[in-house]
Amino acid sequence: MLSIIEQIKQGKLWDFHGGIHPAENKLLSSKQPLKSAGIPSELVLPLKQHIGSRGDIIVNIGDHVLKGQPLTQGDIAMCVPIHAPSSGTITAIEQRTTAHPSGLTDLAIVISTDNQDTWCRGKQYPDYQDRDPAELIEAIRLAGIAGLGGAGFPTARKLQGGLGNVDILIINAAECEPYITADDRLMQDYADEVIEGIRILRHIIAPKLTIIGIEDNKPDAIKALEACVSEDDNILIRVVPTKYPSGSSKQLVKILTGREVPSQARSTSIGVIMQNVGTAFAIKRAIVDGEPLIERVVTLTGEAFKQRGNVFALLGTPIAYLLEKFGYQADKKYPRVIIGGSLMGFTLPHANVPITKITNCILTPKRKELPLHTYEMACIRCSACADACPSSLLPQQLQWYAKDKNYEKCEEYNLSDCIECGACAYVCPSEIPLVQYYRQAKAEIWERKQDEINAERARQRFEAKQQRMERDKAERENRFAKAATDRRQQMASTGGDDAVAAAIARVKAKQAAATDAAPATATATVKPAVAAAIAKAKARQAASASEANAVPDNSEMAALRKQRKLQAREQKAAKHAELMQQQTATEQPAEQVTAKTDAVAAAVARAKARKAAQQEQATTAAESAPEVNTGVENDPKKAAVAAAVARAKARKAAQQANKVQPNIEEE
Repeated sequence: MLSIIEQIKQGKLWDFHGGIHPAENKLLSSKQPLKSAGIPSELVLPLKQHIGSRGDIIVNIGDHVLKGQPLTQGDIAMCVPIHAPSSGTITAIEQRTTAHPSGLTDLAIVISTDNQDTWCRGKQYPDYQDRDPAELIEAIRLAGIAGLGGAGFPTARKLQGGLGNVDILIINAAECEPYITADDRLMQDYADEVIEGIRILRHIIAPKLTIIGIEDNKPDAIKALEACVSEDDNILIRVVPTKYPSGSSKQLVKILTGREVPSQARSTSIGVIMQNVGTAFAIKRAIVDGEPLIERVVTLTGEAFKQRGNVFALLGTPIAYLLEKFGYQADKKYPRVIIGGSLMGFTLPHANVPITKITNCILTPKRKELPLHTYEMACIRCSACADACPSSLLPQQLQWYAKDKNYEKCEEYNLSDCIECGACAYVCPSEIPLVQYYRQAKAEIWERKQDEINAERARQRFEAKQQRMERDKAERENRFAKAATDRRQQMASTGGDDAVAAAIARVKAKQAAATDAAPATATATVKPAVAAAIAKAKARQAASASEANAVPDNSEMAALRKQRKLQAREQKAAKHAELMQQQTATEQPAEQVTAKTDAVAAAVARAKARKAAQQEQATTAAESAPEVNTGVENDPKKAAVAAAVARAKARKAAQQANKVQPNIEEE
């Protein structure tokens, strides 16, 4: 039985499941030769234009940069730098909208060009045949080359993974999507440089066989390649039937080799490595000419473009600049600007989006040229999507699970194998945007996996920290135990006791001696002045205690309170008698009133006499009270207060004597 390589050399081709035949619309842009798009006044360079991590910025705002000068750097394989596409001044490092279906912003370097286009070329390798493959791979990485077919996978990383593992090198020249003719025009105008780039790849990988896979709808490109290939190159140009998506990596591998790439695996796992035609051209420019990846071929097509064709556009060129320069006339009712082809492209939110390494087409269709499908109808279960799927998936079930957010089922049905070619949506009679559901589900699955990875990484760090702390603790304990053991052994070898035990015994002996000697030395060390002060303090404390226990004499205050109560009763009786007198004044005869008045006067006189007697008794009691209890004679302040009280009482008695008030009390 013939081997795969022998069957390929004999011209055998295979086929893949599904596929469609949409209108190609390639003649709109494939007839005009390549030309330069010019230098815009401003270049916007997003830091991430490839699969992987972005590099670290090595320039600052205000720096003047040259054409080809690196702007970022990175040491890992999945990070490729970006370079200045033209000379100028860096005016900003800020967030700008990127060429992505989400329409989100990303960090970008903005360069104001000076129209001088001054070069800063890198290292050249015209003798690449004598160079080590690892050196050439590093030069490709430093040139910032990523896959130009649309995926943007770092080329250097792919080449490293293929060293010694592959026997077939495939150059993808199929370019199957409608409207796009960038690779077709590149092969027609620069076939010699494309073949030279393929020779460099052959020197690095050293495959047994190299195949250029190209669709049969590019006859001019086929002729140009055949004219540049020699027998010594060992390169086969294999023309394949036109069918979409034959330009996809897995599908083209199946067509040319009959091998199927496993699910969630790369072609290198089956001994095949694939590179795009544009990538081969960029490798030639980087290795032989010392030019990093600063421009690429972009197709400008669609009936809204007045000048259609393919141009060399500098990376970072705003799409608005290309629209204005090549005569864009927007559709009056439905203006649209699409990056990519009609099946895998996406509509831009606005025209101020820059060209990146994976931008291969700017499509501006009119409404009649590419109708809008805005009404999604219910699925009729016709299975047309499953028949057209090139990856042999079940689009109908995937759409149900994605719509229901059942992402576990999406993974079970191999959603990751979907290449988002759009064949299922193209044949769907219900006009269901299947690819949009798949993209959203993929993004959600990726985000969840990243959260799981971060959580697992945090758990591992925590466990590693705990283990490290336990290990350090055990090491400290072992170190202390070993030191104690060594000390005991040393003391035993010298004939002495343990030094620590001896020190503890000495300390205990000193403490016991100090406790016994304390009572004996206390009296001897106390000074006479200190003893006198202590005696005085004790005497003051005893006096305070005796004063606190003594019973105070409150007889004076009791007498004053009794006198105030008596005065209050007299005033109340006088007021009541006056009221009674007023009430009976009109009813009683004058004689009775006079008699009553005399009785009241007599009662008042008796009350005054009793009050005077009480005051005299109070004064006598106060004078006879012990001096230690009253303290009036000895204390001038108390004496003054007592005199003031006596004067107030005298004045009050005089006022009462002048007033005649009735008294209702009966003798």
